[in-house]
Amino acid sequence: MSTHTDRPVILVAIGNSRIRLGIWSGGEVTDAVSIEHADFDGSLARLGDRAADADLAAVASVHRDAENDVVKQISSKHPAVEIVRIGTDIPIPLVHKLDDASTLGRDRALSAIAAYSRAEQACAVVDVGTAVTVDFVDGEGTFQGGLIAPGVRMMLDALHEHTNALPKLEPVEPDPARGPYGRDTAHAMQLGVRTAIAGLVRAAVERFADDYDAWPQVIATGGDAGLLESEGIIEHFVPNLQLLGIGLCIDKAAAAAQQTDDD
Repeated sequence: MSTHTDRPVILVAIGNSRIRLGIWSGGEVTDAVSIEHADFDGSLARLGDRAADADLAAVASVHRDAENDVVKQISSKHPAVEIVRIGTDIPIPLVHKLDDASTLGRDRALSAIAAYSRAEQACAVVDVGTAVTVDFVDGEGTFQGGLIAPGVRMMLDALHEHTNALPKLEPVEPDPARGPYGRDTAHAMQLGVRTAIAGLVRAAVERFADDYDAWPQVIATGGDAGLLESEGIIEHFVPNLQLLGIGLCIDKAAAAAQQTDDD
């Protein structure tokens, strides 16, 4: 990998449902877009003109098959772009106290690194996507672990699939004007899922705070994080948190390579 970071870097975060793309430049994420897996064909044109100046793409994934497909697609459309994989070609510099770090998803590790880099204090990192994760990073930047639960769509699908009468629903924000009581079955399901996630996050953060003896800064990301916006739990919403983590890993690896060259 090139040791310079003065040129833009293409960032690619592959989740279970969606792919988020962005540009890393000057220590910030810009031009970010989020698309369905099926809609990605390897073209980086949707990132705008700045993508044409990039000769490096950094890919992080929680879905190995999708990762291989995305790498092949980008290589086919942009053969001049070098592709590196986060966690394989580029290390993830996460200090942790896990029993088995090999099972930690790269999305959680990258979001933790990014959240701490911005908070510079103990933080709870909430990701509301296909799954819901709530993780804790202490005041020294050490990842302590967290919890994983089903996401919005997964909960709704489970209610439909494991009952005889409950309908199959797409996730929607319950209308606040209808109040806290489900006025029909669909409304009750949407309220139930949202309340389950809000209660999960609140209980997890409270337990982290009790154990740490201090209240952490609460940072949220993920496609369904907006469900928590009115709950009074989240202090900062950062849609591109994982992309930020990828960029930080790139910068740290480039700095280490430069130091090696200087030595």
